[in-house]
Amino acid sequence: MELAKDIYKATKGFPSEERYGLTGQLRRCAVSIPSNIAEGACRGSRKDFLRFLMIARGSLGELETQCRLAADLGYLQDGSPIYKKADRIFQMLCGLIRSLRD
Repeated sequence: MELAKDIYKATKGFPSEERYGLTGQLRRCAVSIPSNIAEGACRGSRKDFLRFLMIARGSLGELETQCRLAADLGYLQDGSPIYKKADRIFQMLCGLIRSLRD
């Protein structure tokens, strides 16, 4: 959830012409990550949980790609704490996926 909040804060400063482009896409990805984790956890089966964790990890990859584009366009700083949080979440998701597979 913290990453999603950070994305919302960061995208407030994006140009208005990006409202339905990069801003919206970043926000959807950011919200998708915790939403898929929550939905998978509530499904009641390990198989479903794993599937939704994989979807969350895919959304995170999409988010990181869009953050790089935003940085290249000058909308987001390269040293933004968003990158560090995204890396940490990726590590946690990979660890959880690995532990559920074993």
